[in-house]
Amino acid sequence: MSMTFDTKIAIVLCDDLETWQKLNVTAFVASAVVGKTGEILGAPYQDAAGNQYLPMVIQPIMIYQASAQELVRVYQRAREREVKLAIFTRELFSTGNDDDNRAAVADKLPEQLDLVGVAMRDLKKTVDKVTKGLKFHP
Repeated sequence: MSMTFDTKIAIVLCDDLETWQKLNVTAFVASAVVGKTGEILGAPYQDAAGNQYLPMVIQPIMIYQASAQELVRVYQRAREREVKLAIFTRELFSTGNDDDNRAAVADKLPEQLDLVGVAMRDLKKTVDKVTKGLKFHP
């Protein structure tokens, strides 16, 4: 059964990150999207032996790559369209807890954020405008 969605989930990653950093950023910003919009979480899974597994997101998550400059442009486009964003800054790789993470963002003006990843979920046409010109992550 194929489902169509009027919304789109997109994650944009800076192209200069190491593989472990890309995976880390993806996990953190995806969790923010799910946490904010719990209705996108499906039912738990179960195998033929009756083992239960955690539910997953019911719609695809599109992963894009961007240069640092393109990431700033994505951020600006999203803000202009009032799209709610999850952000991950380069400083968060060196913090060790949620309080320090939030403090690392709180003392920066928007133009000072050293973004390495963002995630969003909004109307498909809006997300398409925000991510216009980006390529999918290879």
